[in-house]
Amino acid sequence: MAGSPAGRRGGYGTSVTKRLDLTREQILGYRRVVGALDERLPPGAGSLRTAAWAGLQDSMPRAALLSIHARVEGTRPDTWADPALVQVWGPRFSAYAVSAEDRAIFTLGRLPEDAAGLKRAVGTADRLEAFLDGRRMSYAEAGRGLGIPPNALRYAAPTGRVLIHWDGARPPTVWTVPQPDVEPREARNELARRFLHAFGPSTPTGLANWAGIKPPRARAAFEDLARELTPVHTPIGDAWILTGDEAGFGTAEPARTDAVRLLPSGDTWYLLQGIERELLVPDAAHRGLLWTSRVWPGALLVGGETVGTWRRAGETVSIQPWRRLTAREREATETEAASLPLPGLAGRIHVRWDAEATASTS
Repeated sequence: MAGSPAGRRGGYGTSVTKRLDLTREQILGYRRVVGALDERLPPGAGSLRTAAWAGLQDSMPRAALLSIHARVEGTRPDTWADPALVQVWGPRFSAYAVSAEDRAIFTLGRLPEDAAGLKRAVGTADRLEAFLDGRRMSYAEAGRGLGIPPNALRYAAPTGRVLIHWDGARPPTVWTVPQPDVEPREARNELARRFLHAFGPSTPTGLANWAGIKPPRARAAFEDLARELTPVHTPIGDAWILTGDEAGFGTAEPARTDAVRLLPSGDTWYLLQGIERELLVPDAAHRGLLWTSRVWPGALLVGGETVGTWRRAGETVSIQPWRRLTAREREATETEAASLPLPGLAGRIHVRWDAEATASTS
């Protein structure tokens, strides 16, 4: 967030001379509430759409399912396949589960505007549609049939014409659908709104990093939304929020929560880059344990703070806390682990507690 422009029509928007000051506690409290992490939502299609408001990354097998479980009561092993959801190659061409109603936002919202990028996206979609001719097929087989690397099919995703089905065990299945009847610019601006609602406060750079779009497109989205934005100052720099979300940040420090959540790799809670990670996890040593150079572990959320990491192998969930947990917190964590709605397990989930990681002293 650092280095954001200030005083230029309020950064983005009508002339503003004073920025709203937000504390770390207010920001994290807001993100937990809008992310349904303090209190789970009731079962139903509406709750699934709310849980997937900024999309649910599903690049790790069944990560989207575990993200839903952290937010929606009654999540079952097959909830990820609910008709209210579809899978697409979404932000940064990662596998995502999104609301079927919102397919255009996470696809057309990322459609390239430059001639070469647009030609590649539309051309790949046209070739795939002609080759499939109404069929559903493994993306590996489809790629071979077209004579291109299967991963190159992802370039067609921003047209909104490609859906995928990935169960985590086999290569994804692909098929084509009609392009959504939404203007790409409208979809891009709504994508920016979704980003700010879930990740705010943030900046055009944050949007570009998250969505995998070029910085000029992110800046253009902020310019289009200028009248909907409020400039704020945070502990890590100047940024913007949606004006409609201002009340959600409140003026007092948010109440503490006793909720415990095991969030999967790539969950929206910590899908952050650069300096924005410092706000979520102030300790540099702990940041290195959460955002690794390889596959990220899951995040342990206790009492509104990220306090450790976790991984799973079969029925064993290994948890590495960053601080000493109370007996009640450990019990609640083990209960949460036992409730994970993972398919195909041979037995009950049990927790293995790894040694506590110590905070840096620098």
